[in-house]
Amino acid sequence: MRWTLKPNPPEETVKHLAKALNVEDFVATLLVQRGITTFEEARAFFRPSLDNLHDPFLMKDMDKAVSRIETAIKNGENILVFGDYDVDGTTAVSLVSSYLKSFYPNVATYIPDRYDEGYGVSFKGIDFADDNEFTLIIALDCGIKSIDHVNYAKAKNIDFIICDHHRPGDSLPDAVAILDPKRDDCTYPYDELCGCGIGFKLIQALGSNREQSITDLIPYLDLVAAAIAADIVPMTGENRVLAHFGLQVINSDPRPGIKAIIHQIKKQTLDITDVVFIIAPRINAAGRIKHGNHAVELLTEFDFEQAQQFASEIESYNVERKDLDKLITKEALQQIENKGEQERFTSVVFQEDWHKGVIGIVASRLIETYYRPTLVFTKSGDKYAASARSVKGFDVYNALESCAEHLEQFGGHMYAAGMTLLPEKYQEFKDAFEKEVKNTIHPDLLIPEIAVDAEINFTDITPKLIRILKQFEPFGPQNMTPIFLTENIKDTGYGKTMGQEDDHLKLFVKQSRSLGTEGLAAIGFNLGNKIELTAHQKPFQAVYCIDENEWNGKVSLQLRLRDIKAQN
Repeated sequence: MRWTLKPNPPEETVKHLAKALNVEDFVATLLVQRGITTFEEARAFFRPSLDNLHDPFLMKDMDKAVSRIETAIKNGENILVFGDYDVDGTTAVSLVSSYLKSFYPNVATYIPDRYDEGYGVSFKGIDFADDNEFTLIIALDCGIKSIDHVNYAKAKNIDFIICDHHRPGDSLPDAVAILDPKRDDCTYPYDELCGCGIGFKLIQALGSNREQSITDLIPYLDLVAAAIAADIVPMTGENRVLAHFGLQVINSDPRPGIKAIIHQIKKQTLDITDVVFIIAPRINAAGRIKHGNHAVELLTEFDFEQAQQFASEIESYNVERKDLDKLITKEALQQIENKGEQERFTSVVFQEDWHKGVIGIVASRLIETYYRPTLVFTKSGDKYAASARSVKGFDVYNALESCAEHLEQFGGHMYAAGMTLLPEKYQEFKDAFEKEVKNTIHPDLLIPEIAVDAEINFTDITPKLIRILKQFEPFGPQNMTPIFLTENIKDTGYGKTMGQEDDHLKLFVKQSRSLGTEGLAAIGFNLGNKIELTAHQKPFQAVYCIDENEWNGKVSLQLRLRDIKAQN
């Protein structure tokens, strides 16, 4: 790992902000690093307010979308709410459908089958709409590239409203309305919303016609917070506001489906990390292993006992997902080693019987071993389908675009994408992708980076600092948990490895320059192999987050080690 200390922002800006907020310079530095330079910006950051949400009608085509839905309601039309099978898609479908059903009965939902239909809007879904007399489809978290599908629906007299947050292609589908802040002609002030976030803006706009205030829509924010966390969108602007209040709903009065998940894990208070690693994987497991409909059933169920039954079924899917994930990761790593591909610039692996529902997770796992852009292929019908994951700073979507001649279709983001190709094109594509990445990636990007916010001493870790850092939450991209560097640390002699394979490290540490102070507990996941660096009270340096550990109802301070190195 390479440790990179973030550059110090302008001293004058830091001093001015520190004085305005009455905080230490290094706290002001953390804020300036996050783009916060004034008292007003700091107030918006530390005190998220629903008043800071933008007018939904600033989004291009919002007026058209609302008008078409109101017409459908007035005319008694059947509305189909369509969304993808991941967390963002299923939460978005649950949000929009449950909102519409609160005052209009002719609403149904449709989640495509991952294996039968694949990602996004499907012809099968449109045929379902036609067979069941739906005349309006609201597509969430997908549709921005579905030109042929929308034309197919139009020929059947079915209108489309598209709510998407992915990058559009060169031309847009012929839909009644396209809500996507990433449209070149959309001037909406914030373009980093997830699909469920776009869905929330839609119900916010619909609510204005029903004399509903933003306060009336707060109960839907548990879904939005889950989608923001799972989709790894920037934790800035509206996302930060929506996640902040969504977490409050999750921890105080969540919908029965989310309450049932929390009930299973028996954790009292959830933060955004818990949403990422506890709630999101379970919602995702339905679409990965069985069908995304199960997630929508769970998230729209109002009877808690029934929700518990759904949550129990989804928990079994999640256990199966974990087993598959481990098995396929092991097979994929073996494949890389057997083919002697350890030194390539990319990992591209294929096995026809790998479960399509977990190949995205496996791609992320492979990056933990071989840190480079990674594609995991499996057979899907008569084609090969893959999930792509990238490393920090490298745009895998652009790389795929450069190799598009070999692909049937592709879509996604900078760090995650999906694609299909014909079997005979696999080797050509694999070679072209390797060549493209080799020619465009900076060598530094192939070494995992820990971006360090500041170097501090243990004496700087005060109760006041902890209180301030808690107010930096919720954390996420562009507002990551602050990482600190401290030098001349020594273990007090209680260091040990933990876990079934001794892969975690537990220490009790002091800093040489402040040995009179009380020591601090430290935990380093997957750092067990570095225990020798801490043995015999040898001095070392560490990068870490300041964490609170909850155990048996007691909360204590601990350092969550990200990496350690011998002291120079």
